Amino acid sequence: MPCFVILLRRNLERPALPPASVRRPPPMKTPQAPLDKVILGIDPGTNVLGYGVLHIQGRRVEVKAMGVIDLRRCKDVYLKLGRIYEQVTKLLQEFLPDELSIEAPFFGKNVQSMLKLGRAQGVAIAAAISRDVPIHEYAPLKIKQAITGNGAASKEQVAAMLGKVLRLDAAESVPFLDATDALAAAYCHYLQTSRPQPAAGASAHSWAAFARANADRVSSGRKGVVNNSDQ
Repeated sequence: MPCFVILLRRNLERPALPPASVRRPPPMKTPQAPLDKVILGIDPGTNVLGYGVLHIQGRRVEVKAMGVIDLRRCKDVYLKLGRIYEQVTKLLQEFLPDELSIEAPFFGKNVQSMLKLGRAQGVAIAAAISRDVPIHEYAPLKIKQAITGNGAASKEQVAAMLGKVLRLDAAESVPFLDATDALAAAYCHYLQTSRPQPAAGASAHSWAAFARANADRVSSGRKGVVNNSDQ
């Protein structure tokens, strides 16, 4: 039985990245923030799988592409998994990501849904492993907290916040929140890895030390105002 896959995608008109073998290494003075890095975000699903690609250059973040892999016309569950592997592999080959950020299955009440999501996630991870791409997994609550400050935020709220932060036009979006969820996973990983890391063995023993190490997370003193040099 044939298994049809529908691809819905938005590419931004920006120059393509050079092959990984010729990319410039990060400067030694900022080892925690590579000068040139591509992050592929995946929101796993067996019916609709979302993806988003971010290009990081220093502190500049650009959206390279976002879209979905629509598998709703594919009825055989194992053929779906095969198509997910094929399409994710194509994304890896095209964008040459340095890292994969993927949303973890939500441990809700529906066990069958969780198992299906786990299979889709596993296949996407296997595709990344086959290309030697480092993998990072984030819980949905962690991603929502990183993007909106609220771990219980809706998909619509996450999409709206990403639109503001990444300056996405309506024409650059797709009519599936799975795509913005995937972008959120990628952006969450960027936020987690772009923060300065304490030296080995060091810890914040006072509020002043914590504030110095986490300036982007500390209020400026006025109610409702938060310092964030990344935005």
